[in-house]
Amino acid sequence: MSSHQETADRLPSATPHSGMGFREFVAIVACLMAVNALAIDAMLPALPQISEALSIAQENQRQFIITAYLLGFGVAQIFYGPISDRYGRRRVLLFGLGVYALAGTAAAAASNLDQMLAARVLQGVGSAATRVLAVSIVRDCYSGRHMARVMSIAFIMFIAVPVIAPSFGQAIVLVAPWEWIFLALGLFGFLLAGWIWLRLPETLPPESRTPIVLSSVVAAFRIVATNRACLGYTLAAAAVLGCLFGFINSAQQLFVEVFDTGQSFPLYFAAIALFMALSSFVNSRIVERLGMRLVSHTAIIAFTAIACLHAAVALSGHESLLSFMVLQSMMMFCFGLIMSNFSAMAMDPVGAVAGTAASFQGFVTTVGGALLGFYIGQHYDGTATPVVLGYAVLGALAILIVFVTEGGRLFHAVNAPTGARAHSATE
Repeated sequence: MSSHQETADRLPSATPHSGMGFREFVAIVACLMAVNALAIDAMLPALPQISEALSIAQENQRQFIITAYLLGFGVAQIFYGPISDRYGRRRVLLFGLGVYALAGTAAAAASNLDQMLAARVLQGVGSAATRVLAVSIVRDCYSGRHMARVMSIAFIMFIAVPVIAPSFGQAIVLVAPWEWIFLALGLFGFLLAGWIWLRLPETLPPESRTPIVLSSVVAAFRIVATNRACLGYTLAAAAVLGCLFGFINSAQQLFVEVFDTGQSFPLYFAAIALFMALSSFVNSRIVERLGMRLVSHTAIIAFTAIACLHAAVALSGHESLLSFMVLQSMMMFCFGLIMSNFSAMAMDPVGAVAGTAASFQGFVTTVGGALLGFYIGQHYDGTATPVVLGYAVLGALAILIVFVTEGGRLFHAVNAPTGARAHSATE
């Protein structure tokens, strides 16, 4: 191997441990990005067994198990960024994975709903470290096109896990009790922590660390919260994410109870998730040419129109597995075009406080989306109507937020200079 090839396959020389190859680094980042999706989707097929074991009286209460995790995951994100800037990435990440692994074991040992919810909140708190620090670690080691290469490869795992996780959970409950799903999650967290402890160096050197100064943190959050584009697109993203969480909360009930798919539920769930993966690929191919606003604004309008059509079908009593799959898949395709662009447009004007902005965005979108999705899920009544009506309402709300954010004009940046008007349409 030439010296040039060897260098290209290793982390930058500034990294304390130069023995880790590029492929191993990407594999670790990909596994970190898989942690959250596994914790949400793997246990969906086991919800009836969990409900019976924990003596959950009302079927809709089983959705608490999903929402508790999402709330812990959302709230904790706001703290990990500043803490890792002060104390380094490695030890904070190991702490988060340790909490995640122990919480998985606690969830498996839960004997009632309260114990399960406490374990799931803690599991979300631990998982939040992987969400925040995966991107931070990549940014510490790479920049520009090299960073884009790492993230694009790792993002394949982020897309693939929601497709395969329910089948993973279904496979476990076919041969073992539901507790083994949470034990498997705990084991995954433990093994990943061991891998990182042995192989991943600290990527933030001591001289680059910043103290936690309350006044500076508050000032940074004030900048983010008062920026029109950042706040507007973050709130719009929360509304759209509420649709996804509403679907996840109700998915097992919809497919098994309404459409009678039985043990095939993970396959139908995976088929819908594939359309979101496809749209992420399509977005990567068209967004530079068409622009974030044109793509995302068109997608949110299409999402809402399809949701209204879906609501009309459900209200008319003509909902079927085929109609649900087709319309849901179309909406998930639009979802993939919306979220990445909304996130990018929220971050774009606040680059000077990007870490704080990312924490703020993760907190608002996850907590807001979790609460909206929980509200939708709690209205499940044995039909698809509450879910699809929730899509339509939240889609319309997202359009309204974007409309106000952009000063009453879609597809163009608000307050774009006259000479840059043509360019703004592509932003």
